[in-house]
Amino acid sequence: MKTLLLARHAKSGWDDPSARDHDRVLDARGRRDAPAMAGRLRDEGVPLQHIVSSTALRARSTADAYATAFRLEVGDEPALYAATARTILSVAAGLAHDVDVAMLVGHNPGMADAVAELTGQVVEFPTCAVAECAVDVATWSELIEGSGRLVSLRTPRR
Repeated sequence: MKTLLLARHAKSGWDDPSARDHDRVLDARGRRDAPAMAGRLRDEGVPLQHIVSSTALRARSTADAYATAFRLEVGDEPALYAATARTILSVAAGLAHDVDVAMLVGHNPGMADAVAELTGQVVEFPTCAVAECAVDVATWSELIEGSGRLVSLRTPRR
């Protein structure tokens, strides 16, 4: 059994209209929510072992908050930027076999679509949400559509 945490980046701003989408930064709410959500997962005893993030600044900043809370490094994965569900699940399928609990940090609609494809559950996926999915596989390479079950959907507001 593996656990896949699919996380959407925290709230970002549009303060600089000349900035590329990839370079958008977290706004005040995002800078508050990301460490709070990371602390919540840590305090709940989630045994997170590995974090992989989109290279977009807002996603990487969110991933860094989790990395700080769990004392982990973040792996950058350019394919997670604006990824489809299939791409997200492909990244998950490539995780190391010795990792049992992993988090992918990315963007919507891909993250919500990945939850639906993996678990059959359609979820509303606000910024900084984390879907915890139990995946009935021995190795990540066995991960396929429908092989997961939604355990919880955590949002900054609940």
